Amino acid sequence: MLIFDGDYPMAFGALDLNRDLTRPLQEVRNPSDPPKMAAWNDGETMASLPEMRRGGVAAALVKIVGRIRQPNSPIWGYSSGDNAYAAARGHLAYYEILAQRGQARLLAGSAALDAHIAAWETETDRADLPVGLVLGMEGADPILWPEQVHEWWTAGLRVVSLAHYGVSVYAHGTGRPGGLLPPAAALLAEMDKAGMILDLTHTSDEAFWQALDLFGGPLLASHQNCRALVPGERQFSDAQLKAILARGAVVGASMDTWMLYDSGIDWGGDIPPRRDHFPRDAVTLADLANHIDHVCQLAGNTDQAAIGGDTDGQGGRDGAPLEIDTVADYRRLANILADRNYGDDAIAGVMYRNWQRFYSKWLPAA
Repeated sequence: MLIFDGDYPMAFGALDLNRDLTRPLQEVRNPSDPPKMAAWNDGETMASLPEMRRGGVAAALVKIVGRIRQPNSPIWGYSSGDNAYAAARGHLAYYEILAQRGQARLLAGSAALDAHIAAWETETDRADLPVGLVLGMEGADPILWPEQVHEWWTAGLRVVSLAHYGVSVYAHGTGRPGGLLPPAAALLAEMDKAGMILDLTHTSDEAFWQALDLFGGPLLASHQNCRALVPGERQFSDAQLKAILARGAVVGASMDTWMLYDSGIDWGGDIPPRRDHFPRDAVTLADLANHIDHVCQLAGNTDQAAIGGDTDGQGGRDGAPLEIDTVADYRRLANILADRNYGDDAIAGVMYRNWQRFYSKWLPAA
């Protein structure tokens, strides 16, 4: 069974955390240098390219991240838009060099995507196969003016979210109530012209509804769980989920245990250590499957629920369900779905085909 990871901030791990993700995972977990950021322990790393191949992770939506630091933001950021742009171009360059070296394949069009998945489905020895990468941007701060969307599109970017934690140039995001900011309307118009996909993950409630009114293009939620199961504004309400499902969105269930356990966390403040709030064995893949079930019930089908790993973006193994040691363990979800009477086609859909079908429909043909 293949896996399509709906959210992997890979370049953040490689460049911001200084991890060589072309190496076997055990080597990444035991570096010779100390961690670059204490909040991300190298020993907790869940993914590297060899580990993805071992686990059948054929493709992922990988992220370009370059947020601007705002006053009282709960998370680190760059001091200016130009700095954020330059850092984001560095993330793009990282994915490009992986492709040039044959470690990865950039999936900017539907033909390339479908051929890539077909190769993974038929090849039994995947040790040397490139991993497929769809390029997304988490928070639109690196887009310095709305018309610059087209520069990014030409470079291969296909998915953009308006905000991350706090407030971006374009919208209020996680932990900050409020709506879209003045530049957002023009940005969404240019995204629509280009054919860019809007990722609604991390948008505030008000910004979410405003964006739906303004944007007529394709929608997804790359790593998003259900507020009906775990209260908190980081999750979507049933009304939000129904609205995007009605427009054909796929919703990727996040492995981040903060989003799978009702801890009462304040998303607007500094995020505390998880173990101060709940033990690791309090969250299992069954909890993740509950969110997938809920999305399927709201959608009335099994075609719009998928995996949205947030792989290593949530802190790594310590922030994942109990059964997850590495990204290769995502395949354990298939057995849980089978125990809940999901059929083979439905399981394959959740594991990888739903993302494939979505991107095959909305990416340009070439």
